[in-house]
Amino acid sequence: MRTLILLLLLLAPPAFALDPGEMFADPALEERARAVGRDLRCLKCRNQSIFDSNAGIAKDLRVVVRERIAAGDSDREILAYVQDRFGDYVLLKPPVAAHTYALWLTPPALVLIAGLAFAAYMRKPRRTPETLSDEDRTAARALLKETR
Repeated sequence: MRTLILLLLLLAPPAFALDPGEMFADPALEERARAVGRDLRCLKCRNQSIFDSNAGIAKDLRVVVRERIAAGDSDREILAYVQDRFGDYVLLKPPVAAHTYALWLTPPALVLIAGLAFAAYMRKPRRTPETLSDEDRTAARALLKETR
């Protein structure tokens, strides 16, 4: 029971992120605003969309999105408007460009390096008693006799 209550409390903050007064009356426009907002990062919370955050800057961005929709801007125009003011960081899915190659290529490169290291480790021959030389076996027997 405690676990359930704790889980509900952890999931509750995003529910309070939206103020009912800032929502569109038209459900289609509201869904469009949420779709655009899911692509925008809260600048304070880092990895939350502006609709999952209750930070002040996220609320301001939600208002901007709704104002731009009311002004007749397309979704791309809204994203470009916000991106021009805050940079690529505000986008949850940054564009693939020369200055973001490291961001996009680092994860696959690390997976590749880890896979190669694992393959090299697995191919490394193991030293078993059958592969020991006669001198090594004699030394191992002598060491065993000394410890007894």
